[in-house]
Amino acid sequence: METHRMQDSNLTRMGNQIATFFDSMPDRQEATLDLATHLKKFWEPRMRHAFLQEIDAGHVAAIHPLLVSAVKLHRALIE
Repeated sequence: METHRMQDSNLTRMGNQIATFFDSMPDRQEATLDLATHLKKFWEPRMRHAFLQEIDAGHVAAIHPLLVSAVKLHRALIE
């Protein structure tokens, strides 16, 4: 269980770092799509699945708002 929590916090940390990069884009729609596309391309399916489970469990307080938006708008792409 501790390893699972550590992995989740690492995923949140990595996701937040990626979101910070895309947050500088002036077009929010493009930023959320590009962020979702990045997760699909560079995160393994099990990483994406674990991260989506955290979001589904309501653990969004520590997650960058752009990343939460990207998941809401483009979940099918990320899955």
